[in-house]
Amino acid sequence: MPIMADKPSVLFVCIHNAGRSQMAAGFLSHLAGDFIEVRSAGSAPANSINPAAVEAMREEGIDLSNQSPKILTPDAVQASDFVITMGCGDVCPFFPGKRYLDWQLDDPAGQGLDAVRFIRDDIRDRVEKLIAEIRSDSSTV
Repeated sequence: MPIMADKPSVLFVCIHNAGRSQMAAGFLSHLAGDFIEVRSAGSAPANSINPAAVEAMREEGIDLSNQSPKILTPDAVQASDFVITMGCGDVCPFFPGKRYLDWQLDDPAGQGLDAVRFIRDDIRDRVEKLIAEIRSDSSTV
């Protein structure tokens, strides 16, 4: 699928936008730099970011402490080339022409730091593969 003329954009969506989607957005921003526009949102945002997710990402040199959960809007979906869902189910709006991927990941809510590190590492692997795919797609445009 060809990427739009501007830089590609990715939206990470989970229910609370407090753990998985924030970690994924943090990794994508950190690893891809300005090459990819990054967004994250939740279908039912929490009041704050999961402290274990913040700590796990701090260990990777990525600071999420200044982030806050955001509500998922149709505009955010429409403005994105890739929509990565992480357990938000059918509440994610669908727009033709977007690339939807569903990442089955454990929810870090209520889990200890060791469990969150495992989820974090899984997310990093997936984000690295996504970056490679987006770079490959954009080189064929």
